[in-house]
This record gives sequence, C-alpha cells and structure tokens, in this order.
Amino acid sequence: MAADVVGQVPPGERGATRIADRVVAKIAARAAREALPVLPAEAAPPHATVSVRPPAVGSARSGEAPHGSARVRVSVELDYPSDIGSQCGAVRRRVAERVKALAGMEVPEVAVQVERLHSAQARAAAQGRTR
Repeated sequence: MAADVVGQVPPGERGATRIADRVVAKIAARAAREALPVLPAEAAPPHATVSVRPPAVGSARSGEAPHGSARVRVSVELDYPSDIGSQCGAVRRRVAERVKALAGMEVPEVAVQVERLHSAQARAAAQGRTR
C-alpha cells in the first residue's frame, strides 16, 4: 500500500549515497590510532589511502555491503623493539571493523605499511641514559 502514497519513490528508482574516499581514509586513519594506544612521542600519526569500489547494482537486496567495498593502505610508525606483527594485525582488524560499521563498506584488504621504527634504546642514549 505504501507505493500508493503520493510522492513516494519505489525502492528500485531511488538514488544512492556515495561516501567520499577521503571520508573513508579518515575513518581508517582514526581506527589505526585506536588500535595503537601507545605510539612513540615523535611518531607521525597514522594516515591512510583508500580505493573505493561502488556497490553492484541490486547489492542492497542481496545482503552485500550497501556502500560497496574499500581497499585500504595504512601507514604507521611504531616503537622498536615490539611485536610488530601483532600491532599490524590489530590495525588490520580495527580498520576493517570500523570502516564496515561507520561507512557500511566491506573491507577485503587492509595493507599496513610500517614507515618508520622508533628505537627506545636510541632515545635513551640521546638523553644520556644507556643500559
């Protein structure tokens, strides 16, 4: 009966919401910061680049992500020594879950690039404290 209402557009003829790549990149960068609660003081904040693929026609009805999918590349700086693998895994998981939750996109790939390692020993030596 809702189709009889004047001014209501049938679902197949409605427009779609497009989420800008830069918005998804900001979500991903923020998620990476959340996944790395302790960052070196001199580290640059994580940043992300994104490639968004729009949803397939009719994907909303087939149960796929309503806003398509996003491939994400996140660059981070980490302390060393540390468990780099587990930190990168935490970033991958957090970015995928936050982009899906906030942008409604599937995230089939999250590439984590470690741009720089910050040595705790080098910092201590520079401050005159060595072990």
